Amino acid sequence: MDEWIRKKNRLDELLAGYDSLAVAVSGGVDSMFLLAAAMAVFRKKSTCDRLLALSAASRLHPAQDINAAKRFATENNICHQTIHTQEMSSSAFLENTPNRCYVCKKIMFARISEVAEKAGISAVAHGVNKDDEKEFRPGLKAAAEMNVLAPLALAGLTKHDIRLLSREMGLSVWDKPASGCLATRIPYGQSITPEKLDRIGAAEQVLVDLGIPQCRVRHDEDMARIEVPELEMKALMRRPVRQHVIERFRKIGFRYVLLDMEGFASGRLNRSLED
Repeated sequence: MDEWIRKKNRLDELLAGYDSLAVAVSGGVDSMFLLAAAMAVFRKKSTCDRLLALSAASRLHPAQDINAAKRFATENNICHQTIHTQEMSSSAFLENTPNRCYVCKKIMFARISEVAEKAGISAVAHGVNKDDEKEFRPGLKAAAEMNVLAPLALAGLTKHDIRLLSREMGLSVWDKPASGCLATRIPYGQSITPEKLDRIGAAEQVLVDLGIPQCRVRHDEDMARIEVPELEMKALMRRPVRQHVIERFRKIGFRYVLLDMEGFASGRLNRSLED
């Protein structure tokens, strides 16, 4: 038996052990794969009091991700609720220390757990995978402290496994680029503000509209540092495209626009913690 099939069987066993489940759905591949796997296991009992998809909505999350989660739930007849969370009201979060993700997840999962409990749901799960456990992710500690389950990680599923299985299951999101919280684009120690988050979201949308969905715009004071895959760099540097990006970014509010020569990489800002 292929290893990824064995892991999928283990995931199904875990999911079958839950009487009811609320899945925190961000709109990314991992959480939507988890939701689809749960739906398949629950089958006829996937009513709103057995399986519920919950998405946290705030300035931190790209609107297209929340819309993707809504659309996916609707297409698969899964009950879905959008919850407005209040991370931006927390001074500890806005200070943007290396512990930022822990503070954020505490707030988010407290609200998700509250909604799940009111709906009569006995367990809450999120889409963290085995690879995530190797990275600096303080939010995982917050989730564990709040008894939020991690079935994908428990089953040993990696990012590659999940994309492979998503494709095998015919999920349209199997090749969706990673997105994530917009606050991860702001270096630790620089305060998080609504204006910065809006600038990041608008700037990344400029690149998406140019046909570059896998991108990051790092917001460092009045400078935008663009990360795109190496193959996209040449196209981005063509004079008409380059000029378009510079003009749009300046209108958005950036004074300087840089292209990172290393290319796209998630978690780049954690380099500041290496020492």
